[in-house]
Amino acid sequence: MMEEIIMNNFIHDKIDEDNKTGKYNNKVYTRFPPEPNGYLHIGHAKAICLNFMTALKYGGKCNLRFDDTNPVKEDVEYVDSIQEDIKWLGFKWDEMHYASDYFDTMYELAVKLIKKGKAYVDELNAEQMKEYKGDFNTPGKNSPYRDRPIEESLDLFERMKNGEFQDGQMTLRAKIDMSSPNIYMRDPVIYRILHSSHHRTGDKWCIYPMYDYAHPLEDAIEGITHSLCTLEFEEHRPFYNWAVQETEFEMPPTQIEFARLDLTNMVMSKRLLRRLVEEGKVSGWDDPRMSTISGIRRRGYTPESIRNFAEEIGIAKANSTVDIAQLEHAIRDDLKGKAEIRMAILDPIKLIIDNYPEGEVEYLDAENNMENETLGTRKIAFSKELYIERSDFEENPPKKYYRFFVGNEVRLRNAYFVKCTSFEKDENGNVTVIHGTYDPETKSGTGFTGRKVKGTIHFVSAKEFVKAEVRQYDYLFKMNEETGEYEYNENSINVNDNCIIERTIEEAKVGDRFQFIRNGYYILDRDSTKEHLVFNEIVGLKDNFNKK
Repeated sequence: MMEEIIMNNFIHDKIDEDNKTGKYNNKVYTRFPPEPNGYLHIGHAKAICLNFMTALKYGGKCNLRFDDTNPVKEDVEYVDSIQEDIKWLGFKWDEMHYASDYFDTMYELAVKLIKKGKAYVDELNAEQMKEYKGDFNTPGKNSPYRDRPIEESLDLFERMKNGEFQDGQMTLRAKIDMSSPNIYMRDPVIYRILHSSHHRTGDKWCIYPMYDYAHPLEDAIEGITHSLCTLEFEEHRPFYNWAVQETEFEMPPTQIEFARLDLTNMVMSKRLLRRLVEEGKVSGWDDPRMSTISGIRRRGYTPESIRNFAEEIGIAKANSTVDIAQLEHAIRDDLKGKAEIRMAILDPIKLIIDNYPEGEVEYLDAENNMENETLGTRKIAFSKELYIERSDFEENPPKKYYRFFVGNEVRLRNAYFVKCTSFEKDENGNVTVIHGTYDPETKSGTGFTGRKVKGTIHFVSAKEFVKAEVRQYDYLFKMNEETGEYEYNENSINVNDNCIIERTIEEAKVGDRFQFIRNGYYILDRDSTKEHLVFNEIVGLKDNFNKK
C-alpha cells in the first residue's frame, strides 16, 4: 500500500471525535459506492482518494460497492472500468459488494416498514405525485392511498414483486411527513416497478429499490461507520437516518458531506459525457480530452499526480470551482523528475551546416533528465543536415529575438555554436532551407568559454530520426465570454503527422512518457505501431498555476 497519508480535514476531525467517545469502537469503515452507469471522472477520483486514504489513515477498511439499483442504465462494461480505475489510482478495496447482493434483505426490510405503518403502496402516477408533493414554498398533501390498511399494502407490494402490475402503476412510499420543510421527507418513493433485466439478477426482480432507500441500508448492512458523500446529499441525510433507524439497525452509520470537485473547462456530468460519446464528438470514454479517469490516464496523467492533486485541493464544506491549471501543475510537478527528455521537432525546417564534413555523423552525450541524474544519458546524432523548429528562424526578427536569423549565432543543444548565414525560399516566398556554419571549438561539455550566445535551440539529425504523429489538445469545453457558458470546442484536437523525433525514441513502449524539449510532456499512445508512433500531448511546459 502507498505510504502517503492525506492531511487532516473536517471529516477526520469528526472521526477523531467519534474515536474519542468510542462510538464505533475505534473502527473506521468507509466505502466508495459508484453507480455502474458510466465511466468515472476526475470528480470521482477525489472521492476515491478521500474514502480509501481515510481508511488507510485510521487502519480501517474501505469497500467498493456498486449501487446497481437501476438496470436500465447499468452495464458490466462500467463495472469493469470502475475496478480498473481504482486499481490504477493505486488503491485496493477490502471487500467488493453490489446493491443487488442485498435485494432480498431490502425487500424484507420494506415489508417490515409496511408492517410498522411506516410505508404504503401508492397508486398516484408520477405527475400526480409531483403535484401532491408541493414545492419548497408549499407543503404537500397526503395521497388518497396514504392510509390504506397495512394488510392491503402488504398484499399489493407482494403482487408488485410478482409482476402483476405495469411499470409506473404503483410505488411503495415511506410514510413520513407531507408537510416537512425538507421536500425529501415528503413520503419519498422507496420502490418502483421496472420490468427490466438486471446485469446480475437477470429477471428475478421487476421491482427495484430507489437509491435513497438502498444506500443507507447497504451502508448499515456492511457496517460502514462513516458514509462520505458530496454536498448534494446533505438534504437527503434526514431520510438516510430515518431509513436506518426505522429498519432498526443497532449501529447507524454517520453520513458526512463534502464539496464535490468542479474544474474550469471540464464537464463532470456522466449524462453529458455519455452524450459526447454517443454523438461521436469524442472517440470514446477514454478520449484523452475527456474528464473521465480512463481519459486522463490515456492522456498521460499519472496516478501519483491525481492523488497529489486531490490532497492539494483539500476537503471543503462548500462547493467551489478549481482552476484546471492546478491539475496541470500537479502532472508537471510529478513528471519533471520522471520523464526522460527527447528532442522532437513539431514543425520542421531543414538546417544545413555548410562547413560540417559531408557524410559524417557524430554522437553526442545528452542528459535524460536535468533534474534527475539517475536517469542517465543517451547518445544523440549530429550531422551536416539537421531539422529545427520553423519558429526558431525569423527572416525579420523582432526585438529580443535570440534564435536564428541571418548573422546571429545560437547554441544547438548538447552540440555546437552555429551561425546563420543565409536561407532559401520556394516560388511562394516560403523559407524552405536555412544555412549556417558551426564552430568546432564550441562543442558542449568541453568547457569552451571563448564567447557567449543568448539563444539555445534543439535539433534532430536528418540522418537519424523517426517520424511520428503527435496529437495536441485544447480544452474540450471553453467559456463563451458573451454568454458566460461553457461550450463544446470544435477545435479541441490538432493532429500533426509531420513530427520528427530523435531516433532513440524507437525504444519507447506504449505508456512511456517524455518531455519533448521546449514543447511539453507527451505519452506514447496505444494506437502506435512499430512503423507509426503516435504521441498524445499530456500538458505543455508553461505553468499558469500560482501556488500562493
